[in-house]
Amino acid sequence: MKALVDLRPLRENRTFRRLWIGSTASGFGGQFGAFASVYYLWDTTHSAAVVGLLGLAIAAPLIVLSLVGSAFIDHVDRRRLALRCTGGQILVSAATTAVVFTGAGGVPAVLGLAAAGSALGALGGPARRAFIPALLAGDRLAPGLALNHLSFQLAMLLGPAAAGALTAVAGVGWCFAFDTLTFGAALIGLAGLPSGVAAAEGRAGLRAVRAGLAYAARTPEVRGALLADLAATLFAMPIALFPVVNAELFGGRPEILGLFTTALAAGGVTASVLSGLATRRPRPGRLMLACGAVWALALGTLGLVTVGPAWPGAVGMAGTLGVVLLLIAVAGAADTWAVVARGTVVQSTTPNAYLGRVSALEAIAGQAGPQLGNLRAGLVASATSGGAALAIGGATALAATALIAVSTPALRRFTVPTEGALTGSYLHGY
Repeated sequence: MKALVDLRPLRENRTFRRLWIGSTASGFGGQFGAFASVYYLWDTTHSAAVVGLLGLAIAAPLIVLSLVGSAFIDHVDRRRLALRCTGGQILVSAATTAVVFTGAGGVPAVLGLAAAGSALGALGGPARRAFIPALLAGDRLAPGLALNHLSFQLAMLLGPAAAGALTAVAGVGWCFAFDTLTFGAALIGLAGLPSGVAAAEGRAGLRAVRAGLAYAARTPEVRGALLADLAATLFAMPIALFPVVNAELFGGRPEILGLFTTALAAGGVTASVLSGLATRRPRPGRLMLACGAVWALALGTLGLVTVGPAWPGAVGMAGTLGVVLLLIAVAGAADTWAVVARGTVVQSTTPNAYLGRVSALEAIAGQAGPQLGNLRAGLVASATSGGAALAIGGATALAATALIAVSTPALRRFTVPTEGALTGSYLHGY
């Protein structure tokens, strides 16, 4: 039973349980909003370029506002900041619902509101994540992060399909309405968090941003964890290549393309359910590096399968599809454990005075990194092929992960502190 997800944080900590339930409900609704945004833009314009603008509308404010927010996030009441940003997201979602139902503003309004929602998430997300190590100390932190990732993976696995069904029955506007409704659950979860201003060092402003960057740069465990995450996503992110691989191997059949993302999420859910195998390990840095290597190897092998001209003929289309889906699922499982390990290292190492700023940097690495990785993959594929882009990316990511492992011994040796060692530093100020 120790292999299964560790439920102690939910059983033992009422505040974390309330936050987790609210975040899970809101995350599931968020998948409805994400699906509806893409569907509405495509259905209205039938332009891939316009749909691509949605990624830019989300990524640009995420990067900019994460850095701007780090100027003050450790100097304000994080609970109040998270509540206000979530309230703003509710208004944005409600406005998007009105745009879709009435047609007022159309595509430009939906893109603008998506950017506004991303900006609010860039400010409120790090504030919300900064509470996790304050609520869960010692060996409870990694299981709590694993539970958070499990809720995300389940939402990604079930949400788009449910949103598609709702759109087919009632229309895309009701997906936005459902997203708005579930944001209320997030407010309930945030309302139970402790209030107060963090005990930050220095004053808010540009100096605070520089101090946060300097702390991450001079702390080898944090620096290594963030760089390892970027190595995986910048060099080997596969999402943008799924349509290309589907066209190269399976004639672009849409029903097969949908299985690619499902396989990625299925691997993530499986790893989350079996996260006890990962969260009970005392050295999360080693686990993160190992998972980064597995991620790179799985996707690099997928590229070799795709470029191998004799492969489909040798095993048949069904056999090829089985191998492709298995490799994608393995990559998804490795990514899930790597994300949990990264969060354990970063949040266990960072003192409360810097936690909001470092959480903002973690958000940039974890959310903007994949967007840039998809851009890199698309450019390489346009010059070569989907299989070549995967193979090159996997090899590059593996080499970069090995370099980080060799050059950052502190990351390999990092051991999760005991509960007593964390309590004094993380709970101060609350």
